[in-house]
Amino acid sequence: MNRLPRILLGLFALGALAGCSKSDEKPPPEIVRPVLSVVVEPRTTQTFGFAGSVEPQYTADLAFRLLGRVVSRDVKVGDIVSKGTTIAALDPTALELAVQAAMAELSNAEAQFANAAASEERQRQLLAAANTSQAVFDAAQQARKAAEAGVERAKAALAKSREQLGYARLFSDFDGVVTATGAEVGQTVSAGQTVVTVARSDLREAVVDIPDQLTGDLVAGTPFQVILQSLPTIETQAKLREIAPQAEGSTRTRRVRLTLTDSPPAFRLGSTVTATRMTKVAPTIELPLSALLEKDGSDRVWIVDPQTSSVSAHEIKVAAKGAATFTVAEGLEAGMRVVTAGVHSLAEGQKVRILEGGAT
Repeated sequence: MNRLPRILLGLFALGALAGCSKSDEKPPPEIVRPVLSVVVEPRTTQTFGFAGSVEPQYTADLAFRLLGRVVSRDVKVGDIVSKGTTIAALDPTALELAVQAAMAELSNAEAQFANAAASEERQRQLLAAANTSQAVFDAAQQARKAAEAGVERAKAALAKSREQLGYARLFSDFDGVVTATGAEVGQTVSAGQTVVTVARSDLREAVVDIPDQLTGDLVAGTPFQVILQSLPTIETQAKLREIAPQAEGSTRTRRVRLTLTDSPPAFRLGSTVTATRMTKVAPTIELPLSALLEKDGSDRVWIVDPQTSSVSAHEIKVAAKGAATFTVAEGLEAGMRVVTAGVHSLAEGQKVRILEGGAT
């Protein structure tokens, strides 16, 4: 009979001990979640980049002035040429013969002039002695003038023949580099047919195509920064020299020529470059698309309170969405810190920790 009270007493003691242990337990610590975030900074400028290439500012298509057969071409693509150096030549045989014929005509004209001059002098003496008529003297004088004109005509013909002989030699009027050839040795070329193309290597420019809608404020002298695509660390400054008067029909772009300023030697002709231009725009807030929380028909972002390190949902208005970013129309101000990842797993008032390197 005495065992029942003892059992009840033991159970009571166990209950009291269990109650004491529960009262001594502390609540689990609040979980502080690490997050990625950015500080809102309205963008006031926008940078545009356009691909293009380095081209010579001045290029000349050199051609002979007359028909002939090419007997020599002393340069090939990539060769450096100097001003006045012979680049190519035509067969000069026919031209040399023309010069000889012109020289013979001049000799004949000079002989005729000497004879006419002597005849005039004789007639003058006879007229003074009244041994000839005035009409005969006038005819002799006219013959001398005609012979004199014949000498001048022969001299001009000789000068023309010699000039055309000089046309058999092709040369550049400036120092440059050969960029193309259009005729080979043995080929008969017509007057004006391109034989060699020479470009000035000292004056270079970047040629890019810019969408028509971005050229509204472009004027001569507008600055650009030009970066070499093969070596992005090499860059130079450029100024707009020329813009196409109308857009290209299929691409709706305008060709723009930018004069390079003190360009490094690495900017060789034909190099691929990127021309960048920074323009001012209305203050715009742009955030990663991962920061957007779409819930209950509204758009929100999580704002981190710098005092409590907790987050709160902030309703915003989205102006536009892109592939990776969205633009905020209303609801944010400069300096706010916005969570940019894991927005669907946060709760109102939750404590967070800003990760090093993940905040800007």
